[in-house]
Amino acid sequence: MTQRGGGFSGGGQPNMQQLMKQAQKMQEQLAAAQEELAATEVTGTAGGGLVTATVTGSGELVSLTIDPKAVDPDDVETLQDLIVAAFRDANRAVGELAAEKMGPVTGGMGGLGGLGLPGL
Repeated sequence: MTQRGGGFSGGGQPNMQQLMKQAQKMQEQLAAAQEELAATEVTGTAGGGLVTATVTGSGELVSLTIDPKAVDPDDVETLQDLIVAAFRDANRAVGELAAEKMGPVTGGMGGLGGLGLPGL
């Protein structure tokens, strides 16, 4: 039994044009998903809603709301912690949203990291 060169059925090369079309389609879908994600705003909270942070899908902080009950001049550290926690909660939600939006595009290639894209 003789095996033909290249390991491809029939000994031919893979259809490069088809591969390029698939890559271009995936790139277009990824760009559309990234645009949609960047335009989305996500809210995170801390302290039972005392602090609310709203970020875009790209991680930009667009608003921060602090309930006056959270403001204690004698305990600034707690307020600082609540702000950080609200921002982290919002970023966690962005990560979940990114996985939801990008998952179908990347087709289970380990998320965006599988594409060598940093950040998400």
